[in-house]
Amino acid sequence: MSTGGTSERAPRSLAEAEDHSWVDHAVRFGMVAYGVVYLVVGWLALQLALGQGSGETSAGGAMTELSQQPFGQVALWLVVLGMLMLVAWRVLEAVAGHRSESGSDRLKKQVVSVLKAVLYAVVGFSAFQVATGSGSSGSSDGTDGPTAQVLQLPGGQLIVGLVALGILGYAVVQAKQAVTEDFREHLTAEGKQGTSGRFYVLAGKLGYAAKAVAVAIVGGLFAYAAITHDASKSGGMDQALLQVLQQPYGRYLLGLVAIGIAGYGVFCLARARHLSR
Repeated sequence: MSTGGTSERAPRSLAEAEDHSWVDHAVRFGMVAYGVVYLVVGWLALQLALGQGSGETSAGGAMTELSQQPFGQVALWLVVLGMLMLVAWRVLEAVAGHRSESGSDRLKKQVVSVLKAVLYAVVGFSAFQVATGSGSSGSSDGTDGPTAQVLQLPGGQLIVGLVALGILGYAVVQAKQAVTEDFREHLTAEGKQGTSGRFYVLAGKLGYAAKAVAVAIVGGLFAYAAITHDASKSGGMDQALLQVLQQPYGRYLLGLVAIGIAGYGVFCLARARHLSR
């Protein structure tokens, strides 16, 4: 009995699954959940800019904020489910998608799909931790976190430095999206037309620009930690936004970044409505 037919049918079946309408429904649901997370992060950052907030301006802080709302636990589990759907989509896309590309071009897009799956998984895990009460309370100074542990390894500074370069590279990609408006390809023609279409595109430009700023600062923090061998210098989104706040006219700058982050949330909702994969 030949196994050739079976080995050929498997990729074909995955490709058919990737094109199935259920994937569209899953992606739409996930994008709504992802958009809500960014809207909450933007709201927390705006509160911080106005001197009214003290919580985490990060995915974890957004989950905590969601948990305190009416039906908060339900919202958290919906976020977990939405992120699982996005992870499944990106993994399926990495395995069976990008069929119009070939060679190194396809490999690059497959790697990007995997990295996005990891990003969605991190957001989903944050929601899961808060929903189950297993998340750590209080803030850490980074001296006992994963960055500190990596720095203790042979070549740890080099590893953290490479992570910093990767984060900075991602920031460049986000900035490029804001400038070139390549993100428009994620919307159908209807989603780019008229007043609403112009609003969605503006939200996307602001969102990608704000992400570029925040991610670049995160990368800079990791680079500084690698150079100084001091894990406490590293940080995530919340530390990055605090860095913005500490600059001259920091409250105004942070307010603009907060609006941009919320804009990305709006763009995710628009993408859910006018999905183009």
